[in-house]
Amino acid sequence: MAKDRKIDMVILGLLSHNPLTGYDIKKQIDGGIRFFWKGSFGSIYPALASLEESGLIQKAENVKNESGRERIYYEITDAGREKLRIWLSDSKSVNDLKYEMLLKVFFGGATDNEMSIATIEEFEKEISRDLAVLQVYKNNLSHVLDQRDHLFFYLTVSFGVETYEGYLRWCQDAKKLLVERTD
Repeated sequence: MAKDRKIDMVILGLLSHNPLTGYDIKKQIDGGIRFFWKGSFGSIYPALASLEESGLIQKAENVKNESGRERIYYEITDAGREKLRIWLSDSKSVNDLKYEMLLKVFFGGATDNEMSIATIEEFEKEISRDLAVLQVYKNNLSHVLDQRDHLFFYLTVSFGVETYEGYLRWCQDAKKLLVERTD
């Protein structure tokens, strides 16, 4: 297993809670984790195969759904739990920040300010939508902090709320500055 394939750690982390199918893993990534991590079916299924081959996960009991199609569930093994624990114990993290919007703003001098303002406004709409979801998560989680996993989910969501609120403040400041300096 490649040392820096974080999708493996995402999968191990999700499976540490309960058995999931590849589809379920994608749904969980798209549901709550998407605010800070992305994952595609094209990365999930090869990772599942690699993790199984490495003995870090195994197939659990398969279940047929309503249409009779078999669903393959995966569960974490003891070796997988240990691999996850070792990764979690390393306090160093790579925290890449990649925003195409910021690239466009950075190179905004090549066009008029209105284009950059429009780019910022589109980003602002997206962040506002996501912030509303995060605030609902934060409120819901605040009522179940006595459950250990929920405490950590709450901390992650709180980080998101603070960050997205900061993004929105930046959007307001940036738009104001661009309007004031329109050529």
